[in-house]
Amino acid sequence: MKTKQENLFASKTLTYFMKLAETMNYTQAAQILGITQPALTQQIKKLERTVGAPVFFSIGKKLYLSDAGRTMLNTTQQIFDLVNEALNKVQQSTSPTSGSINIGFLSSMEDSAFETFFIHFSEKYPNIKVRFVLLTRREIWEQLENNQIDLAVMYVPDQSIKNWRSYDTRKIFSDHLMFLHHDQKLVGKKKVRLQSTNKSDWVTYPPDYFIAQLLREVYKNKMVDEPVSRAQFTSPYQMVKFAEARQLATALPYSFWLAHQGEFKMEATAFDPAINFDMAFVYRQDKAKIPRIARFFKEWDAFFAEKNYQTVLGNSRHL
Repeated sequence: MKTKQENLFASKTLTYFMKLAETMNYTQAAQILGITQPALTQQIKKLERTVGAPVFFSIGKKLYLSDAGRTMLNTTQQIFDLVNEALNKVQQSTSPTSGSINIGFLSSMEDSAFETFFIHFSEKYPNIKVRFVLLTRREIWEQLENNQIDLAVMYVPDQSIKNWRSYDTRKIFSDHLMFLHHDQKLVGKKKVRLQSTNKSDWVTYPPDYFIAQLLREVYKNKMVDEPVSRAQFTSPYQMVKFAEARQLATALPYSFWLAHQGEFKMEATAFDPAINFDMAFVYRQDKAKIPRIARFFKEWDAFFAEKNYQTVLGNSRHL
């Protein structure tokens, strides 16, 4: 028979508990974790059976941590911090020119500049293995929290992420959105007002994607009706292909447009006012002390000091 400790650590119970304690909303926590609400409820009940007391209680529709829940949350955070600190200390004693670096990359981003850099880095440091995986926002944050990736590449500021206390960011590129369209009246114009972008139907990212949420907030704040979305895709390549075939409009990062500008049949115009955001590395604070990751950042800075990130993007030609 498993002990109480084994019951807790043999599953994702503590991770699920921490996410629910962060959001205080079963539906939201389940969506972030990528599980059903009943599955989350079952895990919380399992935790309560193990500790012998309720960890949450509700008043009306609002959820609260019980005294036992607050104790469990503080203890769980300490456990996770200790485990991550131990892993980082082990890694900090390793060689700066060997080992592996695990990088999670937001799947909707343009990655051509990274491909160029990785070729350079691999030639210079063949004994450092770079693992580069495309992930959703939820997957990136979950793997950062569980120390499964060393570095995340994502858009910031990301308002959906609440727990930034243990993390640092390192800006890669200042990006902004471009309006891609078939409107001949806008040809030659450098900027387009938000009010003029919803005359055509759009193809968009899914609602939970960063850019979709950013656009929703911008249209709401400017009190402009959102464009009608006729299709949703997770890949900018799919979005462009579909928009061109169906004569739809869309909005994509300047970084993507710059890497593929010669391959579009659509016109591209910047928004007025600009819709800005940054691409950045996100990582646990102690990660930068790991020798091979410090070497990675040093090499990154040197590479893009010689030819900047925008130039590398502009020299990319593949769709």
